[in-house]
Amino acid sequence: MEYPMEGRLRDELLDIREVLSKSASEEARASFRKFVPTSVMVYGTRLPAINELARQHKASGFDLALALWGSGAFEEQLLAAKILGFAARDNPERAIALVLEFSNDIADWAVCDTLGMQSVKSIAAKNEDKIVETARQLSNSSLMWQRRLGIVLLTHFAKKPSKRAEILEILKPLRIEKQHYIKKAIVWIDKDLG
Repeated sequence: MEYPMEGRLRDELLDIREVLSKSASEEARASFRKFVPTSVMVYGTRLPAINELARQHKASGFDLALALWGSGAFEEQLLAAKILGFAARDNPERAIALVLEFSNDIADWAVCDTLGMQSVKSIAAKNEDKIVETARQLSNSSLMWQRRLGIVLLTHFAKKPSKRAEILEILKPLRIEKQHYIKKAIVWIDKDLG
């Protein structure tokens, strides 16, 4: 889904895309295709360059995150999730709502996990009830990536004794899943719950 944008934001997005293109390599593209086989529209830009872009453009916040996410490109969605994490402190409710909105477009585990971990990390401690409720909602989705995102969101609280029973309740119906990426997420959170 493309989001409308003003001139400054459009220029910033074009600059980011130029950096992503110039930083891309066939070796990185092949690596992403191997380790993230369901990824789409891959530039082939390694994570250090994406992390640097996130730091450089964090001030553009929600608007830039929306524009980047809407492209559907793998690295742009990773970058959107990271920028959303910086913006989350300014408006936690909007950040959580965007995580839910973005969850409709997830196509791979790397974007899913970045969205679940980095987009709400800065606000997780003060917004745990809302995030857990969002995770519960996602865990009941018919979409596999939304269910995985629900599990990933719960990892923020897996080591909190006060949340353990609620997390186990949310996970219970997911434990019978046959989907590889759900089973992997269950193994991940079980280690944290351990």
